[in-house]
Amino acid sequence: MIDLDAVDRRILTQLQQNNLVTNLELAKIAGISPPACLRRVRRLRQAGVIQGDVAVLDPAYAGRHMTALVEVTLERDRIDMVDNFKRAALAEAAVRQCYFVTGAPDFALVVQVPDVAAYEAFTRRFLYSNPDVAKFRTMVVLDPVKFEFRYDVLDEPAA
Repeated sequence: MIDLDAVDRRILTQLQQNNLVTNLELAKIAGISPPACLRRVRRLRQAGVIQGDVAVLDPAYAGRHMTALVEVTLERDRIDMVDNFKRAALAEAAVRQCYFVTGAPDFALVVQVPDVAAYEAFTRRFLYSNPDVAKFRTMVVLDPVKFEFRYDVLDEPAA
């Protein structure tokens, strides 16, 4: 963990809104010189604060018209089953996000597929065929009311 000062927070806030901003514009927003700004951005990347630069696509343009939230419960609370499921989720293209969670289910997945038929194929291939999966529950997203990928950069360092 590195400490973030007010200048770092201004840089990070701007880059989350538009990472195509020029270094000259970013330096002006941050209130520092362009060389200092470039050094700070490099430091933030090297420290892993900035994990990547991506274009956020509308899933429909990627052919993924259906989003499902899936709760998965494993047969037993065994670390080998947890690790196996994590590996399987990482390798499965339809699984866009995977969270190992507390509570009744063991995992929460965000699955994106073209349609219901593709979702059924996913459940057969990924869930029903996995002997470690005891049960799963699906909620189909009707309207993605809020999808936020930016973070407010707080004054306090993360724990």
